[in-house]
Amino acid sequence: MASGQTPEVPDLAQARSLSGRRLIEFVLVLAAVLVYVIHGHYLATFLVVLGIVAMVVLHEFGHYLVARWSGMKVREFFIGFGPKIWSFRAGGIEYGLKAFLVGGYVKIVGMTGIDEVPEEEEAQSYRAATFPRRVAVSAAGSVVHFLVAFLLLWYLFSGIGVATGKTTTITSVVSSSKISTPAARAHIPAGSVVAAAGGIGYPTVNQFAQLISRSTGRRVQLTLKTGSGYLHTSVVPISSAVLAKSDPAYATSHPYGVIGVSISPGVVRKPLLSGVGAAATGLGDYGVLSLSALLSHFSPQGIATYVSEVTHPSASSTSAKAQSRFASPVGIVTLANDAAHAGLSAVIELLVMINIFVGVFNLMPLLPLDGGHVVIAIYERLRSRRGRRYHADVMKLMPLTYAVIAVILLLGVTALYLDISHPITNPFG
Repeated sequence: MASGQTPEVPDLAQARSLSGRRLIEFVLVLAAVLVYVIHGHYLATFLVVLGIVAMVVLHEFGHYLVARWSGMKVREFFIGFGPKIWSFRAGGIEYGLKAFLVGGYVKIVGMTGIDEVPEEEEAQSYRAATFPRRVAVSAAGSVVHFLVAFLLLWYLFSGIGVATGKTTTITSVVSSSKISTPAARAHIPAGSVVAAAGGIGYPTVNQFAQLISRSTGRRVQLTLKTGSGYLHTSVVPISSAVLAKSDPAYATSHPYGVIGVSISPGVVRKPLLSGVGAAATGLGDYGVLSLSALLSHFSPQGIATYVSEVTHPSASSTSAKAQSRFASPVGIVTLANDAAHAGLSAVIELLVMINIFVGVFNLMPLLPLDGGHVVIAIYERLRSRRGRRYHADVMKLMPLTYAVIAVILLLGVTALYLDISHPITNPFG
């Protein structure tokens, strides 16, 4: 600054005006999105995407809560990245919203040894906290993901129920003004469970389908379990060629026996306590699958396969390996749309998979991921001696940190390209 010049004073009124305009613009954009969503009948998909955004918020909220509980000073809590849309201050912390809702962050004082911290705040810094508290803060985001996944699985097992191949449920009965189907004539109720068919007790879906398909013109005795008890009836399957006259879905070169119903594996709800065990087991299984997928993706063969997918997507995008590739925000919205159309169980399954994968990925022992901070805390604990605290030189890790960021950005860009040019096949269809 040249001598004699008056220092510039920030115009707070102008800053507030800019923030206000951005908030209005954000609200208008959100309103336009809602109009499009409702008009295009994408409300279910929008709600699933909103659930994924909420997952990000909960991740950061986990870091925030544990940091506050540990006595660390938090400066900022923001949802999103990019330009600031809106914020407010409370208790010395700035809370706010940024333009791109694809993440978030909590700014804690003194996360590394190179951060400049006022002397009066050093005691409240992350680096001055005890080893257990530093580990707890760093791992809190992933722990929240695992907790959310566990609760979702518990609800799935005990609230909604999961399909089992041991029983067959009549999900719907075909009704046609042109043809009276055997199921309609027998007054078979939708939602009933096949307790017996042709002498087979509680047949599986395959057993029931095979029995009906090969029994054209022959009477089949049925016992159906309904909400009020049991229904004993019989049906005589007709040829699929007859139903094909009114419903092309039944058209085939080799006609088979049908009675005019849709079937699915029976759904079983576990008692609450049993559901806890099933959810814990499911959490472990998904965790192992996520870790295996990560190790596979970053193995020499996995890297070569991914390069092939990117360079020759038309040949590899439908392969089994491609179905487990990384997803960009565009791919996640596509998966959310597929899950929303498949039903609540599919939505919960998608949210569980995303939560567990993100939780496992964030615990990878590399900066800037949460797992990198956990490893540094462990390393500092091992190098510390009684009465002498060791602080790792994070600057030595910066080249590796930049490399990790570059890899994440590269994966994001290539995943976006694949998700736009060659979307993943609907896994819920």
